[in-house]
Amino acid sequence: MLNRLKKISEEVLHENPWWKYKHDIYEKPDGNQGDYYYGETPGMVMLVPVLADGRIILVQQYRYLVSRTGIEFPGGGIQPGTELSRAAADELFEETGCVASDLIMAGTFEQGIGMVKDRAHVFVAQVTTIGESHPDPTEAFELLYRHPDEIEDMIRRNDIWDAGTMAAWSLVRHHFI
Repeated sequence: MLNRLKKISEEVLHENPWWKYKHDIYEKPDGNQGDYYYGETPGMVMLVPVLADGRIILVQQYRYLVSRTGIEFPGGGIQPGTELSRAAADELFEETGCVASDLIMAGTFEQGIGMVKDRAHVFVAQVTTIGESHPDPTEAFELLYRHPDEIEDMIRRNDIWDAGTMAAWSLVRHHFI
């Protein structure tokens, strides 16, 4: 039988507009106490934008923490109180300039299980309008247009190395391949 840990207390050690750093004290199965430190966010949305010709839009952007440029599906954090579909439509427009006629929920996953509570909500977006991206001042995007089989190749070559993008692709790929 798997052990469940009993939470005794929870405190926020640091908070900013994007996440909280928390500390819990929990009871171990043997009765002793343990400490658990983790991050918590309001969650995020990730989109797989599909054009009428079947191509999928990805964004290429510089990732500060790893000092590398990555290729990813568009997405971002959810503002507290924002509905998932609104957050998805906003992120799609911000990062790609696109508007979708339909947003289809494909599933969810946890990005950093064990380190952060950050549920990702994945949508397939049927794009009807293509425009210019509207990044915030810290972001810059280059849009890439790829066929589904090219995405598979990009993952195999490690051109796509972002775990969230690979998890999202695993949730949607059966629609395309």
